[in-house]
Amino acid sequence: MITLNDYLYDGDTVVKILHRYSRDLKAAAIESGNGVDLTHSNCLLQMIELLEHNDFLTAQSQQIREFYKYMADRYPFLAFTFKGRIKSLIRLEEKINGNIVEYIYDYYMKTGTFPPESQIKDQIGRIKDLIAYRIVISLPVCHLKPEDNRAEMELKYLYEIANALPDFLEERGFKPELSGKVDQSTRIEDKYKQYYRDYIEKPNMFGYKSLHISFFDNASRSNIEVQLRTKEMDDVAEIGPANHLGYEERQEKERARRSEIPAGENIFFDNAYERGMRLQQLELNKVDVNMFGAIDNSLVNDGCGLYRGRQILPYEHLSRFQNDLI
Repeated sequence: MITLNDYLYDGDTVVKILHRYSRDLKAAAIESGNGVDLTHSNCLLQMIELLEHNDFLTAQSQQIREFYKYMADRYPFLAFTFKGRIKSLIRLEEKINGNIVEYIYDYYMKTGTFPPESQIKDQIGRIKDLIAYRIVISLPVCHLKPEDNRAEMELKYLYEIANALPDFLEERGFKPELSGKVDQSTRIEDKYKQYYRDYIEKPNMFGYKSLHISFFDNASRSNIEVQLRTKEMDDVAEIGPANHLGYEERQEKERARRSEIPAGENIFFDNAYERGMRLQQLELNKVDVNMFGAIDNSLVNDGCGLYRGRQILPYEHLSRFQNDLI
């Protein structure tokens, strides 16, 4: 079985690794008649196109920047960061395989049978965040009164911003996409609920909180995702339990799925499970990818976007009275 891990030790660039891995995965998929691996390979080709032909990102980020200016004008008392990134190769590979494992496992536990190949392939197509923008807000203490509840006020502003975002971007050529999750949020306006995934009111098992919404950019014919968080939520996601302490729990959960579906019962589950587990066990300090370095799995200098992704749009705004350069 072909896995990404096999391509991470030869000193290649990320783009060359993508070309080699997607090419070999496609050839093996055609030879074996594995349609899921063929779809997997095609998803990798999307990332290659994005990395090699990314001129459109300038125009796209300028459109997104208009919302930054809107926030700065309407909420001059807020501090916020506004960034964009192209998903890392390792995170993409984790997500592809994780989606397959989770879907097959859930389907099997509900029906006692395995889903058809076409439905498994659809789980790869659901990945819409190769390009993602993140808005993180905070209400500085200097703007608080003694009686103010900072966390609740930040939530109020975050949901206000979330309710303004869909129409604002749609006017600029970004069509909001249905999330498949309805009536899960009490703070999102009814007409926008169909677009949002609210992980604030329903955080995941590791405490991750955020609002997610996907758009289709009509100009570039690409999907983007926008994430909205408070700084406290961002800390949990980036340096807290959602990032580090959940590692062993995630491995235990994956092992439990393996015990429910013994090896050899479903080739699509077997391949995705094995690829995912190998990535979880990856020792980053042994990886040899050009412009990437790591002392261990926590101390990482990711100069190529292999692990953390490539930053494409950094904006920092400390509040209008501190910085008027928009």
